[in-house]
Amino acid sequence: MPLEIEVADPRWKRVPKLGEQIIAAYQASLTKKGLAKITVLLLADDATLKALNRGWRGINKPTNVLSFPAAEAHVPRGTPRPMGDVALSYDTCAKEAKAAAKSLRDHAVHLVVHGLLHLCGHDHVDEAEAHAMEAKEIRILAKLGIANPYVLNAGHD
Repeated sequence: MPLEIEVADPRWKRVPKLGEQIIAAYQASLTKKGLAKITVLLLADDATLKALNRGWRGINKPTNVLSFPAAEAHVPRGTPRPMGDVALSYDTCAKEAKAAAKSLRDHAVHLVVHGLLHLCGHDHVDEAEAHAMEAKEIRILAKLGIANPYVLNAGHD
């Protein structure tokens, strides 16, 4: 299976159609379908993301999404190349969605796309990269029927 969704926080299971949307986001985010795979999408909580953020980035606070690129590895031609892992925090995502008047599902799917684009090599270190990455996110989300997340109150239920 190209995408393994691990639900560590059961609150994620109450988000309608989240799994379906995550799979659609995963498929829409990959430019070379079938040639790359994410290992795990971890749906967790603030405590887990705080520990991961502290351990991997030296930042002692929770965050909404983290991406962990896989180590470079040689794989046989035609075999999907591991991209890495993505983790989301229910607590932070829910707070952000509520503050922006967006549905939790749409916000979480946006963050999955954001994390996947990081694994594909996109970044937002400088303004030009940030604009390019945001434009790609907006295009992918539009394909999924999700409004532009960068427009104030663009969310919908």
